[in-house]
Amino acid sequence: MRIRLLLSLALLPVALLAQPASAQFLYKSTMPDGKVIYGDQPAPGAVKVEKTKPDTSKKGIVPATGADAAALKKMETERAARNAVDDRTRALEETLRKLEAGREAAREPLEGERIGSVGAKGGGSRFTDAYWERQKKLDEGIETVRQEIEKSRAAR
Repeated sequence: MRIRLLLSLALLPVALLAQPASAQFLYKSTMPDGKVIYGDQPAPGAVKVEKTKPDTSKKGIVPATGADAAALKKMETERAARNAVDDRTRALEETLRKLEAGREAAREPLEGERIGSVGAKGGGSRFTDAYWERQKKLDEGIETVRQEIEKSRAAR
């Protein structure tokens, strides 16, 4: 048992030293379709292969430069603006769905929005101007929301 332990401890430094040796080079392989693949071996079927040795001399985390910090801040601001536009678009789309459902529910005339009698022999009925005005307002509301959705999508 002690012999196995001593043998394992003797082989441990050899195993640890062998690992970094396998990751010494980085291969950048360009495929025939233009796709670039990075790996520790060249990709099979690559049109072009570049072999580089990564710079591992830097230790720890390197602080961002002023330009990097400014670029990051700009990207975060742009992403926040895009997310706000997307949220507004989703809210408008939900409003549109509700308005369209409300319009379908409002197709039935309310009491007093029909003139004439339906059951009379040879008689008929028609909708009042109030019914058509109500339908027109619902359609205008839906059209307004649709235009706002298009503006929101164009702003993206």
